[in-house]
Amino acid sequence: MLIGKKVPDVTFRTRVRDESVGGANPFRWQDMTSDDYFKGKRVILFSLPGAFTPTCSTYQLPDFEKMYPDFKAEGIDEIYCISVNDAFVMNAWGKSQKLDNVKLIPDGSGEFTRKMGMLVHKDNLGFGMRSWRYAAIINDGQVEQWFEEEGYSDNCDSDPYGVSSPQNIMEKLKAKMAA
Repeated sequence: MLIGKKVPDVTFRTRVRDESVGGANPFRWQDMTSDDYFKGKRVILFSLPGAFTPTCSTYQLPDFEKMYPDFKAEGIDEIYCISVNDAFVMNAWGKSQKLDNVKLIPDGSGEFTRKMGMLVHKDNLGFGMRSWRYAAIINDGQVEQWFEEEGYSDNCDSDPYGVSSPQNIMEKLKAKMAA
C-alpha cells in the first residue's frame, strides 16, 4: 500500500508543440519534473502497460477522457496517464485518441515506474520492462488513494483491469466524499 508515500522526484523528457520551431514537425524537447505535474494539485495518475494496447486504448484512456468533467466536479485538478513509452509514442497515441483532457506523461526509461515499485517484465509479450496497471489519487505530490490491479508479477499471462478503472475510482471518490 503506497498511501502517504511521496511520488518520486523524476525528470520526464517530453515533446511539446512549438510553432516557432517551424517545419512539418514543430515540436521541441521540454523537461518536466514530478513537481511540475503534482505539486499543489490533486490529480489522478493512472499507469498502463503500453500506448496503443487494446485495453488501454479501448477502455481505460477513453473512459478517463469521457469522465474528466465528473472528476473535476469531485475536486480533481488534472488526470495524467503515464506509460513506459517515449514522448514520440505518447504524443502519437494522444493524437490518435483525440485527447482534450487527459495529459500523457512519457516515462521512456521507466524511472518513475521503477521508483513507484510498479516496473515489471513483459518479455512474454515482447514489451520488455513496462508498468503494472495501477492508478492513484495524488494530492500535492503525496499518494492519497491507491488502486492496484491484482496479480502483480513479471510476465503475467493476463492483463487485469477493473480496480484502476475510472468507474471504480469515481465510486471510491464519491464514497470518501460522502463519509
